[in-house]
Amino acid sequence: MEDIKANQHSFFITNLKVHGEIIAAAISGILILTAWILSGHIENTLWISLLVASFLIGGFAKAKEGITETYKTGQLNVELLMIIAAVGAASIGYWAEGAILIFIFSLSGALESYTENKNKNELQNLMKLQPETATLLNGEVTAIDQLKPGDQIMVKTGERIPADGVIIKGDTTVDESALSGESIPIIKAIGDEVFAGTVNLSGGLHIEINTLPTETMFQKIIELVQNAHEERSPSQQFIERFEGLYVKIVLLTVAVMMVLPHYLFGWTWTDTIYRAMILLVVASPCALVASIMPATLSAISNGARQGILFKGGVYVESLAKLDAVALDKTGTLTKGEPAVVDFFIDPRQDTKYLASIIYTMESESIHPLANAMKEWAGTYQKEQAELSVSVQHHNGKGLSAEIDDVSWLIGNAELVGTQDAEQFLKAFNIQEQATTNIFVRKAAKIIAVFMLKDTLRQDAIAAIQELHHLGLRAIMLTGDNQATAKSIAQEAGITEFHANCLPEDKVNYLKQLRKQNQVTAMVGDGINDAPALATANIGVAMGAGSDIALETANVVLMKNNLGKMVNAIRISKKMNTIVKQNIVFSLAVITILIASNFLQVINMPLGVIGHEGSTILVILNGLRMLKGN
Repeated sequence: MEDIKANQHSFFITNLKVHGEIIAAAISGILILTAWILSGHIENTLWISLLVASFLIGGFAKAKEGITETYKTGQLNVELLMIIAAVGAASIGYWAEGAILIFIFSLSGALESYTENKNKNELQNLMKLQPETATLLNGEVTAIDQLKPGDQIMVKTGERIPADGVIIKGDTTVDESALSGESIPIIKAIGDEVFAGTVNLSGGLHIEINTLPTETMFQKIIELVQNAHEERSPSQQFIERFEGLYVKIVLLTVAVMMVLPHYLFGWTWTDTIYRAMILLVVASPCALVASIMPATLSAISNGARQGILFKGGVYVESLAKLDAVALDKTGTLTKGEPAVVDFFIDPRQDTKYLASIIYTMESESIHPLANAMKEWAGTYQKEQAELSVSVQHHNGKGLSAEIDDVSWLIGNAELVGTQDAEQFLKAFNIQEQATTNIFVRKAAKIIAVFMLKDTLRQDAIAAIQELHHLGLRAIMLTGDNQATAKSIAQEAGITEFHANCLPEDKVNYLKQLRKQNQVTAMVGDGINDAPALATANIGVAMGAGSDIALETANVVLMKNNLGKMVNAIRISKKMNTIVKQNIVFSLAVITILIASNFLQVINMPLGVIGHEGSTILVILNGLRMLKGN
């Protein structure tokens, strides 16, 4: 709660600053317009006074920012260049030109602050989604920072869920778009997890808290977005380092320009100083400096809205440079849960009765294979009464029970008899598949076989196709055996895969790719994927993955949807394109304006419009990243 209040206070101060800059720029412009309209009707002293007022009101914020920053870092900056140019123009009698420079510079500065604030506004809107209070089962209302694991709360229809937890009573649909970017509500029932900031749409719930308020998925998103906004991309870091050196070069050139043309070309001292001041304006790298940050912040905000969390600008920039994407299988390409994909039952058996037997026995186990069998049987169990029976567990093999004086075995070939299992498959011409086979034995005879395997996510095939379309290698790394890996790879459309991989094998393979100068992203979700996520150029974690995977990764896909990886790459490519456009455009404008100044074909107002206009244009171009991919 303290962090949220601090962020809200910071947001208020930022808003005040942005509005203050816009108001100051507007007043500065009004004073210039007034001086221009009254120029032939008032005394020169009053006319200059209006322009001086415009100087002071419009230039105060930027002058303060430039001086403070120079004092802190010991580096010159573009703000100081603009102030020096405006004062220099005024000192030789060009009051109006200097005032116009200050006005347009303050306006572009206000626009840049607005851009940064708009991205912070995205974060603030996200923060508002988390309720500040929760209602305990006894009706007591408490602040969310007072909640602890084990507390039980109630959430009414239409309310936002205040903390992460598990449903212990009720069923509903939940809008999780704030976390995942997925607009379709998710059906939730007893035992399902729910998350802070999501909306309970259609039924009252009792929820048991299982996470501290400071460690909820929602809070992690806020922290990730905050950290990403603060981290600079390599291009931005280079521009910021380059800025100090560039400013020194410009000031040195201007100093020479204030003297040399007078003797070399016979210019008057007034013209010489005037042209030097114009050079100071047009050579300033404002547009170049603004080429990257607005686009990067907008890309991070765009990704967050889609359920893609970049942990810094460096990763937004780097995704566009990928050569290959390595993917874990379980939980990334597949659902991570086995399911019955095929089955054969002896035609002489009653399928519904068999389903009731399977449902009853498998209900006594929490094994993933048992859950898959129970889910299959559940489609028939609706019409059958559940039987009361004592079930025995055979570790690693299956289950046995005595029902109506008949012995039943459900398990692998070893449990039911390997030779009998092979004969059953041959007798009914059942082909071997890359599946886990579960047999059902009734008394002395096998009567059914079920083929189970971890199934592909619906989005995986389309995502792999998109990765190939983008020219990227898709490589599957899995700990499964060769047959299972080959089957899943074929289904997903992956031609390159490596089976029987231990965590260190994945790491070694990624190191090989790096030696081949292949920029690689690793996508995974489990604890065993964490070393590979850390080794890859970019680690990408699925949102429902383990905590260590989420912490290690550089990018998090909040929805377990591999298609989000494609979206992230597209965002990166679009951002890099916009940044390149901005850099080329800003350098071209600077070059043209400098040449025009030496040829004496532009004056101060045109130089100001060309320079500051280009700055505004690159900022607006960067803001395009807020929309779409």
